[in-house]
Amino acid sequence: MNGMPHKLRKTRKLRGSRTMGYGRVGQHRKSGDRGGVGKAGGRDHFWIRTVKYEPKRFRKIGFKPPSAKRPRPPTINVGELMELAYKLYGAEALKRGEPLELDLEALGYGKLLGEGEVSIPLRVRVPSYSEEAKLKIEEAGGEVLGEG
Repeated sequence: MNGMPHKLRKTRKLRGSRTMGYGRVGQHRKSGDRGGVGKAGGRDHFWIRTVKYEPKRFRKIGFKPPSAKRPRPPTINVGELMELAYKLYGAEALKRGEPLELDLEALGYGKLLGEGEVSIPLRVRVPSYSEEAKLKIEEAGGEVLGEG
C-alpha cells in the first residue's frame, strides 16, 4: 500500500467480528494483555523501563555492619557544659571556683565530646567520653567520672 487515506480503518472493518482480530474470545482483555498491573514485570519483561526510568530500583550497594545500625548515644560538647552549669547552678556558683557536679547521664546524654572550651572546674559524670574532652576538663581543674 502506498499510505493513501482510505475510508475504512481496521476498527471499522472489524465491527461485529466478536474478537476484533485477536483470536479466541478474551485474549485481548484484562491485565494479562498488558503484562501485568503497576510495577509487575519490572525484573523481566519490562526490564527496559526499569533501566531507563528506575535504575536504582533493585540496587543494593555496600555493606552496613551491625555496629553501624545500633543507635548512637546523645552527645554533648565540652563547650556546652558552661551554659548547662549556668542553667543548673546560676552565676554565683560559677564565680566561686569550686568544682560543680554535672550528671550528664541523668540529663539524658550518653557521650561527652571535646569541641569548645571550658574555664571552670567541673566534676562530670557521663557513661562515655572522648580523650580530648577529658583533657580539657582536667586542664580547667575538673574531673570526668565514667567508663571512657
